[in-house]
Amino acid sequence: MRPADIARLLALAVIWSASFVFVRVLAPVLGPVWVATSRVLVAGIALTGAFVMLRRHVDVAAHWREYLFVGVLNSALPFLLFAYAALTLPASYLVILNSGLPLFGAIASAIWLAEPLDRGKVAGLVSGAAGVLLVSHAGPVVPDAAFAIAVVASLGAVLCYALAGVWIKRRARALPPIAMAGWSQLLGGLALLPIAVMAPVHGAITPTIVVNVLLLALVCSAIAYVLYFRLIADVGPTRAMTVTFLMPAFGMLWGWLFLNETITLPMLAGATLIVAGTAAVVRQQQRR
Repeated sequence: MRPADIARLLALAVIWSASFVFVRVLAPVLGPVWVATSRVLVAGIALTGAFVMLRRHVDVAAHWREYLFVGVLNSALPFLLFAYAALTLPASYLVILNSGLPLFGAIASAIWLAEPLDRGKVAGLVSGAAGVLLVSHAGPVVPDAAFAIAVVASLGAVLCYALAGVWIKRRARALPPIAMAGWSQLLGGLALLPIAVMAPVHGAITPTIVVNVLLLALVCSAIAYVLYFRLIADVGPTRAMTVTFLMPAFGMLWGWLFLNETITLPMLAGATLIVAGTAAVVRQQQRR
């Protein structure tokens, strides 16, 4: 990859890993529904507003159903699940569990895209599953029922990302990626809005909370999607997916630095197993 591509990859890893810190801060105050709604709605407004100003990607009337489906499955629902999990799990746990996305993608692709699960992929899946199991018993969080539900919610969010990727490959490959990023988030936010109106806000909306919402929406969603789709265009989706290798390290660093979260040796070992499994899956995809 060119130096510019490596710089984008590093920037994306830093931004997306930091998103879990913002979610961890916002979820107890705004509640999961408002965290997800404000994130996709503000990001969608920013991106589609830019489209309108630049007079580009205004094809929403022809493809709004596809954009809505992707917005719900790839943004609204996983953001909601991660925000719910953030009520219990530290940010470092969230980013480690999120790094298993290629593992879920391999399973979904095998089922719906007829991509074979060869030995390398199976080994990667086993390694990733062992990593998730190890992280689930890594401490310092008490592994009670609430913890288990939060882990399941996080894995459900990752599954949504994987299913959305498969659906896009099968049904929406001709749609402009940048347009999909903007319109899907806007429509996903509008879909969540009726639920958010009835959801309570648990704390005071201070200037700090507003800044966190804006950073989460504008930087971790709007700008991050632009970087991600630029990477896909320049180096391909498989290499762009390697951003998941870098996110656990940055995520644990931000959690320790800004939220005083504890990093344990079992957490590091579990993260290593998940990343190794992800690397095995991506390596097989690159060979194919």
